[in-house]
Amino acid sequence: MNTENIKVDASGDFLFNNHVDYCVGTGRLGLALTEEYLKELKFVQDMIGFSYIRGHGLFSDDVAIYHEYEEDGETKVEYNYTYIDRIFDRFLELGIRPYLELGFMPGKLASGTQTIFYWKGNTTPPKDYRMWTDMVIALLAHLKGRYGEEVTSWPIEVWNEPNLPGFWYQADMEEYFRLFKETFLAIKAYDDRFQVGGPAICGVRDAEWIQGFLDFCKKEGIRPDRITRHHYTVEFPERIGHYDYSKLEDSKMRFENLQSTRDIVDSYEEFKGLPIHLTEFSTSYTPRGVIHDTNINAAYLARQLAGLGDVNEAYSYWTFGDVFEEQGVQNSLFHGGFGLVASGNIPKPTFWTFYFFKQLKLFGTKCVYRDDNAVVVKSDAGYAGILWNIDEGDKEVNLSFDLGDAGKEFVCVTRTVDESCCNPLKLWHDLGEPAYPTGAETELLRSAAWPLTQSSVVTADSAAITIPVGNNGVVYFTLTERHFTPDRGYDYDKVISFH
Repeated sequence: MNTENIKVDASGDFLFNNHVDYCVGTGRLGLALTEEYLKELKFVQDMIGFSYIRGHGLFSDDVAIYHEYEEDGETKVEYNYTYIDRIFDRFLELGIRPYLELGFMPGKLASGTQTIFYWKGNTTPPKDYRMWTDMVIALLAHLKGRYGEEVTSWPIEVWNEPNLPGFWYQADMEEYFRLFKETFLAIKAYDDRFQVGGPAICGVRDAEWIQGFLDFCKKEGIRPDRITRHHYTVEFPERIGHYDYSKLEDSKMRFENLQSTRDIVDSYEEFKGLPIHLTEFSTSYTPRGVIHDTNINAAYLARQLAGLGDVNEAYSYWTFGDVFEEQGVQNSLFHGGFGLVASGNIPKPTFWTFYFFKQLKLFGTKCVYRDDNAVVVKSDAGYAGILWNIDEGDKEVNLSFDLGDAGKEFVCVTRTVDESCCNPLKLWHDLGEPAYPTGAETELLRSAAWPLTQSSVVTADSAAITIPVGNNGVVYFTLTERHFTPDRGYDYDKVISFH
């Protein structure tokens, strides 16, 4: 078994910006009208609690905002907010706010017929830019009237992945820049408190698009409030049947790609220091990416969460749940869906990575140790940390601390997610891979989807703990002072041994 040694210095000072709970992604907004979607979102909010939620399809026809009708030989426009009010009301009840992605194009307003996905989101420019901006401003005015001035703090992003021809007709850069300009100026003229970002690109020609976007903004005298892009970390997938198999890319290379965007932005005096939001990130970029359901996904994303805040103000995991229909309705329980949770509120291993990083944020913000496989924070309560193991075989991590006065006792509590103790995917496979589990099978799978919790007592003079981190494992630990207050006559050692 491999062994690693970590000495934690209480005075250590490491860069670690933990924005794990800022935003999370969702399938198209229309799915929020379904019961299973809301059950999954409530579970995620109760356990983790994200501030914002971002999804496609705000203006798509299934949300039914935009309508045209003929009157006296003239085409007129009306808006219907029945569904979007129902969706956003529920979001706010669950303690989460919309991150407003402006897209896709209503069919009646579209200049063409190109669509994407099973649910046919129209991805062509508007036939009339004034009608587009009128619709955007009318929605913002409606939201302010319904929810108050807080709406001006909801982030806005113009479109989604316009550098990909499926998401924006012919990936026309100049046409997207026009869309951004017209939308940005209309929103700012209405209420300049709204924060508007773009270009929301993903992967292809990313440096060219970021630089072209900033050149355009500089030329037009526009200062976007943030730069937005996406971040996925796998090679091109191999499709077998319904499923996509992808190899992970080198995490160092992926972090360097993010740094390159930061460097491009900061090379412009006008835009230096602009916040960068990763409005989507994950490992695989397909909704049938089988890696999403695995333990290695959880371990790999632990390293991502430890480093994404270095150059990005925000990052939004794609997505919170498996109610998602880009390629149609899923064929099976574990189908490689993007979600942190599977149907029936079965948390996947990656769910716990996010939960652990949220617990770390709640514990303390002073980072005293960080490397490629660990992060440790300190507060008045003691220490807390996360260890992960990306396909390196089983190992042990020996951590030593300065715990102060000799004689004090501390309790170390670990919560472990690995292939042995928190692996609902394996149980599902061993059960025969039931595509549509019964209620009893769902309960059994859920019972296998929770971390193993263990504890030990540490004295200040020893000041060391050893934590096993299994292959593809993620472990959250706390080390806090123990206050021992036994009741009269209670002897724990005798309780467990006198029989």
